[in-house]
Amino acid sequence: MLFTLSCASKRIELPDYEGVDIKKIITERSSIKGINATFHVEFEKTDSTLAGDAALTLTERTLDLRIYSMGFLMAEIKEADGIIKSNPPSDRNKNIILVEGLRNSILWWLIKDYEIKEQNGNYHVRNSSREIVIDKKTMLPVSQTIELDSGKELRISYEEPANSNGFWYPSRMKIELSKYVVKLQIKSMSSIPHSAQGQQ
Repeated sequence: MLFTLSCASKRIELPDYEGVDIKKIITERSSIKGINATFHVEFEKTDSTLAGDAALTLTERTLDLRIYSMGFLMAEIKEADGIIKSNPPSDRNKNIILVEGLRNSILWWLIKDYEIKEQNGNYHVRNSSREIVIDKKTMLPVSQTIELDSGKELRISYEEPANSNGFWYPSRMKIELSKYVVKLQIKSMSSIPHSAQGQQ
């Protein structure tokens, strides 16, 4: 099932899941426990902006992020079971927006103990700390809010659906936390199936 979005420069056939149970989609997506991605990233803090190209391997429990500028490695962040290591060292908020922001924005389907409500043509999937707004037709996220343990709110917005070998994802994401903003333009994304986790 597909519906078509037309514009002057391109024609994109988006998935049409109208009438499909959102719980089925989340269950199917949950067989994907990780992704490999490349993207352009802009990191904004007050009046300063850093930009580069990044390579990411992400699972539910681990993260490996490398950011390059002009072909040179500019920063590297690794996380495993909640322990974050960054080179060069960076402050706590920057690590949170990159680690928690990337994991929750990309692996959005790993939300636990959720309830679902329908509102304004969208599904609102929420638990005690997160709410994800999902488009009923594309079954892709529109926005997400996460209440962190510190009481701060992590806000995520999504745009421009893209497809890679049948795997649909938003190709533009914006992650906001306090005075930090991270903007992503996804260049490529591929899924890591659950069965491949033990081989990494």
